[in-house]
Amino acid sequence: MRWIASVGGVGYLRPAPGTWGSLAALPLAYGILLLGGFWLLLIATVAALALGWYATAEVTRDGEHDPSWVVVDELVGQWIALFPVGYGAGMMGVDPWRLWPGWVAGFVLFRLFDIWKPWLVGRMDARGDAGGVMLDDVVAGIMAAVVSILLAGLAHGVLM
Repeated sequence: MRWIASVGGVGYLRPAPGTWGSLAALPLAYGILLLGGFWLLLIATVAALALGWYATAEVTRDGEHDPSWVVVDELVGQWIALFPVGYGAGMMGVDPWRLWPGWVAGFVLFRLFDIWKPWLVGRMDARGDAGGVMLDDVVAGIMAAVVSILLAGLAHGVLM
């Protein structure tokens, strides 16, 4: 379970294991998008959420609420933040990397919301259980995805 919760040991990297977990999620998401597009990324995200929730519950059963080395939540949240990139690339029929500004925005915005913990992100984190560990990153990922979509709309003149 520690292997899953730490995303193959990435959570033990220092400093800032959450940032390392988010960085590790990027090439994994790219590979998934190349293999099966947006829908495979969506399925992988749901599977990682379920498996991560279980692993986090197991490794935190007798100890700390949210150990820094548990980064499977960052992986899930980061993948959600990249949903607009995956969907957009598939819709346009281009390599996902062609939407590189979306990768940058998704990464930066997800980390910002995950660290800052505004509104619902903080409320999920305050649950104090494995669900809270996972769900604060889900909400941060959703927020990052929405802001990324808005920024893309501004960049492409859709929202002007």
